[in-house]
Amino acid sequence: MKIKDFERSLSAIDPPSGLTEALIALWWDARGDWERAHSHAQDDEGRDGAWVHAYLHRKEGDRGNAGYWYGRAGKTFCEKPLPEEWLSITQELLAK
Repeated sequence: MKIKDFERSLSAIDPPSGLTEALIALWWDARGDWERAHSHAQDDEGRDGAWVHAYLHRKEGDRGNAGYWYGRAGKTFCEKPLPEEWLSITQELLAK
């Protein structure tokens, strides 16, 4: 799936089939449902889920928790604007 297809899917009721838990989390986040996004990020116990989890806690304003999850993801703490980080995570995960 390409980023444009992912973004177009945001008008649907549910995320497209075949997405990873981390991508489903990003989908729900883009729809404004932080709680659902967080739940799906927690369901992915790998580095991708940790990365999305970090982003979500940074978005929430919990820098300490975000820092923990960036570490679990093997990433440095991101200081980019949140929409830029969302886009870069989504693009990287879609390319896998």
